[in-house]
Amino acid sequence: MTPARKALRPTTAAALSVTVMAGAAFGLAPSTAAAAPAPTATAAASTAASSGVSIRFVDIPGDGGVNLAANVVAPANADASRRLPLVVLPTSWSLPQVEYLAQAKKLAETGYVVLTYNTRGFWQSGGKIETAGPPDIADASKVIDWALANTPTDPDHIGMAGLSYGAGISLLAAGADARIKAVVAMSGWADLVGSIYSGRTQHAQAAGLLAGAGTLTGRPSEEFRQILDDFFSSNLAKEKDLIAWGKKRSAATHLDRINANGAAIMLGNSWGDSIFPPNSYADFFEKLTGPKRLELRPGDHATAELTGLLGLPNTTWTHARQWLDHYLKGERNGIDSEQPVQLTSRTADGDGDGDGDGDGYEGYPSWSAVPSEQRRVPLAATEKVTANHDSGANAGTVLLGGVLDQFLKLPPLASIPLLPRSYAAVWQTGAYADEQRVRGTAKLHTTVTSDRSDGTAVAYLYDVGPLGVGKLITHAPFTFHDRTPGTSFGVDLELFSTAYDVPAGHRLALVMDTVDPLYIEHNPDGAHLTFSSPDADPSHLTVPVRD
Repeated sequence: MTPARKALRPTTAAALSVTVMAGAAFGLAPSTAAAAPAPTATAAASTAASSGVSIRFVDIPGDGGVNLAANVVAPANADASRRLPLVVLPTSWSLPQVEYLAQAKKLAETGYVVLTYNTRGFWQSGGKIETAGPPDIADASKVIDWALANTPTDPDHIGMAGLSYGAGISLLAAGADARIKAVVAMSGWADLVGSIYSGRTQHAQAAGLLAGAGTLTGRPSEEFRQILDDFFSSNLAKEKDLIAWGKKRSAATHLDRINANGAAIMLGNSWGDSIFPPNSYADFFEKLTGPKRLELRPGDHATAELTGLLGLPNTTWTHARQWLDHYLKGERNGIDSEQPVQLTSRTADGDGDGDGDGDGYEGYPSWSAVPSEQRRVPLAATEKVTANHDSGANAGTVLLGGVLDQFLKLPPLASIPLLPRSYAAVWQTGAYADEQRVRGTAKLHTTVTSDRSDGTAVAYLYDVGPLGVGKLITHAPFTFHDRTPGTSFGVDLELFSTAYDVPAGHRLALVMDTVDPLYIEHNPDGAHLTFSSPDADPSHLTVPVRD
């Protein structure tokens, strides 16, 4: 096995820096928050007179008796005389239970009991980080049990919602607990392996960010530590174990149970999510058989939902509340009659505020109906590159790249004419006379020959303007192991799903190189990769477009 060429230490250091900055943005300095005394069930309730909402901090026994720090937000006049719908909100990775307080208050003001809790292993909850493992899913059911026994919860109207880690746990819980009737899963995952190990390539910055944040704010389990060690060290002997670990924590693995329980499921993600790319949500959505909705919009991980956590107007959270209102309270608000797939192009902004979440939503009856045509771009020329050199074609930085694209319409850039052809393979179309509305998942088919048994390549699709400056539309990595040097093999690669409008007069460029800071690469020193197009199996790029 060829050792990975990207060291863990700088990645983790960068992750820790990002985590500290993120904590500062939320006003959550980890050192001071961790030192604060844990609130108990005897803590006095605080009531916001202006909103008529009460907030109680409580301790809830989770699976195995592990203490879960939680808060209950409910109408101030809630009592046993009437039953209210319940919404359970598990926290995001590394954030405390006050994360959802602003949204919990909004829900409580309209008649919900809301219970938010710190997932095990983080902050003031007990136990260790299980990464959405079986104990985390059992905890969700224990929280529901507690709510039924200690709040005026209606047992027939229970929902779960969450952001990121909370989204993943909510989806998994819907397959384990039939009492859950509605779910809103924002910026989460359906396939954990496909999210951080797509194309057999370690997403180093994403995993490093999670590892650093978990270490700062929680207590990783020994299993999680071992998984991280095997992941970053590229221990192929443990690859099957890694995949099995990830599948156990993936809603896609438990699809049959989720469908059997029949919860109404709303999924939301951002096109540029650098931790959980949108592909797995889209695939998972198509296989759901109950009431469902898929929203995809510009941004990076959790950036579309962030202002809502701060209590500011936010379309994503508004739709989430409407989904819960309809399926838990029976309100006729029309969300069930809208097209189930709603997306916003990365180049559009319907309300002019730069967040891409305004009136620019496009509705479709299904994910497969999003593109009206699959345009085939031939890749006829044979290209050979030398590995281990960064050509300048890159997919940005975790979290930062998607934010710049979301608010400034500034995706990662590259000067296509200046890319060194010894390090980057480049194919370009002619200039298009009309706007090209890319919608969906672009797919690459090519033939690769390497003079080494292991290697990594990254495919980038660019929108190239008249001056040759390319704006990144989408990308994806792939890695191969144990190939016979000098023997060609076929590669089929799905690029990360997107929606992007290529202006008239621009062209598309596909670029292949071997180094990207987002990923661990496996190219030995002196390796060469050749991309060819045999007559019997021509290489091509399939681009999904909308008329």
